[in-house]
Amino acid sequence: GSGLPAGVFPSAVSYAELSVALCSDDYIQSLNAEWRGKDAPTDVLSFPQDAFGDLLILGDCVISVDTARRQAREVGHGLLDECRVLLVHGLLHLMGFDHEAGEEDAAEMAAYEDSLLALLLG
Repeated sequence: GSGLPAGVFPSAVSYAELSVALCSDDYIQSLNAEWRGKDAPTDVLSFPQDAFGDLLILGDCVISVDTARRQAREVGHGLLDECRVLLVHGLLHLMGFDHEAGEEDAAEMAAYEDSLLALLLG
């Protein structure tokens, strides 16, 4: 299986697209201030799009390489692994998951993150 619950993708979707941008802390801070009202850098931001018939455009996932590098050092793994973690995290946000909605939602999102990372690294 995909590691995701049934119904996450509409059954009519034949193609899904995701845009990924790597940037600096300065750039992601400007996006965070503009879109979330938080004037501070963050690790990843997700900007959802929409579906057009059988084409699903998930949206944009913006990752700060500066923050990813710091976080990778803190947890003791490489930058590439941290970027994978952030990409999966951002992707799940684009699919409607929200760890800030409560403990149960956070636990559910964390389980899917683990499942998708296992598929990526498997």
